[in-house]
Amino acid sequence: MTEQDHEEIARDVGAAAARIEGLRDLAERADGLQAGEEESLRVERDRMRHAADLAEGAVRATAAIAPEDGDGAASLAAAAERALEPLTRLAPELEGPAAELRDLTVRLSEVGSDLHRFVASLEADPARQEDVEARLDLIAELRRRFAVQTLEELLERRDSAAAELDALDGGLDPLAVAAAELARAEEDFDAVIAALHAARAAAAQPFAVAVAESLEGVGMGEGEFQVELREREPGPSGRDEAIFLIRPNPGMPFGPVADTASGGELSRVALALAVVAGGETLVFDEIDAGIGGVTAHRVAETLSRLAERAQVITITHLPQIASLADRHFRVEKVPGDPTHTRIEPLDADDRREELERMLGGADFLATLRD
Repeated sequence: MTEQDHEEIARDVGAAAARIEGLRDLAERADGLQAGEEESLRVERDRMRHAADLAEGAVRATAAIAPEDGDGAASLAAAAERALEPLTRLAPELEGPAAELRDLTVRLSEVGSDLHRFVASLEADPARQEDVEARLDLIAELRRRFAVQTLEELLERRDSAAAELDALDGGLDPLAVAAAELARAEEDFDAVIAALHAARAAAAQPFAVAVAESLEGVGMGEGEFQVELREREPGPSGRDEAIFLIRPNPGMPFGPVADTASGGELSRVALALAVVAGGETLVFDEIDAGIGGVTAHRVAETLSRLAERAQVITITHLPQIASLADRHFRVEKVPGDPTHTRIEPLDADDRREELERMLGGADFLATLRD
């Protein structure tokens, strides 16, 4: 019972009779349905629809192994064993093949018996086929009528309806039943969000320590990072709001990442969170914003380590970061009407030229060498 159900009953008690009639209809028409029945009926229906194909294949297999008349695989194996048996006294090494043929004869005979029984079980039963089709039509019609996707959901609705009808028969009015069910649902919800809060509270400190270590590794001072759980209005994700706090510089107070971090710091916090939280594919758009020098090298090394366990896609202007990538693509705007963006993969020579350009160009590098 949801809060919406309770409010609907409370708003219009006059509709209770119609609602009760609907509950009785659901309980009566779904009576006798069992969990998993729909799937088993579908399997049985498919078997009956393909009975001719099944019989044809099984008869051919039976004829090859143990036919009613003539020799099949079982009798041939027995004949081969009988031919070898007298010879084992003269050639003991034939005892092994003879024994295997004896076992094979037994197994083939058993398979032949199983196939004979299977063929016999395929006799057409039109009445049973009609019953199966009617049962499946009933389940499909009830699922449509009561707006559920599966038979299991329908059975849950049926059991809930039966319980409510029992309560009504015991003298309880619909509003009281709805209130009781709503109270139980709220208790369950409170228990779930309390367990979720406890799990988050237990994980917050280890998570903060791990992120702080990653921040220190990408050059953010002592990497001071905290997670604060603040209470908010309960919802599908619980009653907690996780606030990430950092202290970029010693002596400053902790503050929310969104309010405290600069562009470059924000990029490094995102990288540290990705290192700890993981993910199969991670995309960093200009994570090099606001950084350079030694810090850029540290960020590049962190990205490289992260790429050992995940797919990392990075858009960057820094050669320190680009040089450690496994594959390179150049992204550039092409003037036109309209202007469009071109992305092209780089081979080894193109990669070298692009890195030189990012470092200042060939002339600048030549000047440095001189």
